[in-house]
Amino acid sequence: MTDKLAAYLDRIGLGAAASRDAQGLARLQQAHRQAIPFENLDIMLGRGISLDEDRVFDKLITNRRGGYCFEQNTLFARMLAALGFANRPLLARVRLFLPDGYVPPRTHVLLLVDLDGEHWIADAGFGGSFIPPMKLEHGYTARTADGVGHRLTRQPGEGRLDGDWLLERAGPPTATDGRAAPHEDWQPQYTFELAEVAPEDLEMGNHWTSTRPGTRFTTLHVASIALSQGFASLNDRKLTVFEGGETTVRELTDEGEFRKTLRELFRIRLSETEVSALRLFSD
Repeated sequence: MTDKLAAYLDRIGLGAAASRDAQGLARLQQAHRQAIPFENLDIMLGRGISLDEDRVFDKLITNRRGGYCFEQNTLFARMLAALGFANRPLLARVRLFLPDGYVPPRTHVLLLVDLDGEHWIADAGFGGSFIPPMKLEHGYTARTADGVGHRLTRQPGEGRLDGDWLLERAGPPTATDGRAAPHEDWQPQYTFELAEVAPEDLEMGNHWTSTRPGTRFTTLHVASIALSQGFASLNDRKLTVFEGGETTVRELTDEGEFRKTLRELFRIRLSETEVSALRLFSD
């Protein structure tokens, strides 16, 4: 076992490598999402987002920060490969709370994992909610400990502009980052196809998402993390925690409370100077 792999397993709280099967993949992804937060705070602090593998490792593992999808799944792909899980990236169009007919850009990355000839998708970097590994099979469903259902369907027609595969969820809206309709029926999460993705495609998606004015990640301070039976999300000052079927929503009132919440709930350590630089409580 390499030093980096050992450090990763320690970071996500696993004392040993997981089995190289669907159960092992699920165990790894759950542990990753409960230990390494989804967050965009470096963007809001005016720092660039690098996809260099070593820089991503240093940020998320050595410095114990979080990151967004391009960082999270860059790390997850590398660690899966080190554990013997063959995988490659896929690009997706996030469809959270979007009108029918609108085709958003491909600004999300997930992974296609080969498990002894079976294809599964794995996603340790979706900030909207927790998604388990899913077998790439039309109609495949899964249910997670937060009481949420997940479904994969193959969309009709070939080479669709909006993606050949659709991932949906059905469950409490408060077990998301807020981008959900106020009901628990099936709702689109993202669409994707299986085309090969070049490193330059990832660089382009990362650059667009982290620098374009008006995107979610350049206008909001966001963080989320999976809980053992739920999900916690932060949108600017609004904190939502769904755990064991119960929901708590409140507004954070000052920089001290914000910093404490980042540290204790989301496992993100920012200095007082960094929190002040976010200018969330300057009005």
